Amino acid sequence: MAHEVSVTVRQQSDFQFLIDFGGIAKLQADEPPPLGKGEGPTPNHLLAAAVGNCLSASLLFALRKYKQDPGGITTTATCTIDRNEQGRLRVQRIDVRIRFGRAAAELAHLDRALAQFEEFCTVTQSVRGGVDVHVRVEDAQGTALK
Repeated sequence: MAHEVSVTVRQQSDFQFLIDFGGIAKLQADEPPPLGKGEGPTPNHLLAAAVGNCLSASLLFALRKYKQDPGGITTTATCTIDRNEQGRLRVQRIDVRIRFGRAAAELAHLDRALAQFEEFCTVTQSVRGGVDVHVRVEDAQGTALK
């Protein structure tokens, strides 16, 4: 069943915009100087946050299917922005590092969860049509799991 998600973006001043999510917290976005004042996240930050949050939630969902608790998840998503062939700035790549609060040895069925969680992520799978997204998952000791 299809559904829609809508936000309203209203210019406050210069490059500052207030993003209204419809009944939940509002968020002020801004561009860094010299365009804006840097008083809020940029659209690039919001894209990184959307990908990182969606992957984190998808991994948690996959782990909970097997009744596993990763001991907290900390995710860092980094956008690489560079000029394309036409000289326009574009997000070229998003690197995502997801880290558990527990050691991998404490989690049963981890291989199954890792094999499927990215497919659950609506945002990442949509973004991948135009941007390379690379995902690394680590346990509490920093051991690479994916």
